[in-house]
Amino acid sequence: MILLRHGQSEFNLHFSATRRDPGIKDPRLTPLGHEQAETAAAALAGEGITRIIASPYTRALETAAPLARRLGLPVLVNSLVRERYAFTCDIGSPATALRAEWPALDLAHIEEVWWPAVEEPAEQVLARAALFRGEMAALPDWRTTVVVAHWGFILAMSGQSVGNGTWLRVDPTEPALTEVSWKHH
Repeated sequence: MILLRHGQSEFNLHFSATRRDPGIKDPRLTPLGHEQAETAAAALAGEGITRIIASPYTRALETAAPLARRLGLPVLVNSLVRERYAFTCDIGSPATALRAEWPALDLAHIEEVWWPAVEEPAEQVLARAALFRGEMAALPDWRTTVVVAHWGFILAMSGQSVGNGTWLRVDPTEPALTEVSWKHH
């Protein structure tokens, strides 16, 4: 599968400049983030993609949208691939707000509040990544699936820190990681 980190968000822009949480809940993409999403869509369009999965965070949905439009595929929303809850940006939008903004998406299975209430321990993120890995390994088309996710989730899946709008391939049939270094952010 291909793990694609969402494009630059308003949070990423401010946090990278100040190293302080700017207090933005469920941030949107910046103009650069939208460009990164379009660039990723163009690059991945020739990969034979058959499935697009995205986190319910707005920045992930906005990143998945150009690829979905280009390929004529639905975006399957899965809260397992959400970011590790650690900053204000990891407070999501309630499911009712997401349904209003993204009426074409099937969000019936998403809880009203789908993000944790408190900071997520590293081992919980690794367990969530292991669960998702198992779910993906069971799918016949995992090789042609794009998962639009986040820095922490991709780190938990791959052990690698990736920048906004970049992607890497992960084989979900390989063993899950049991530890990673969270110091890359």
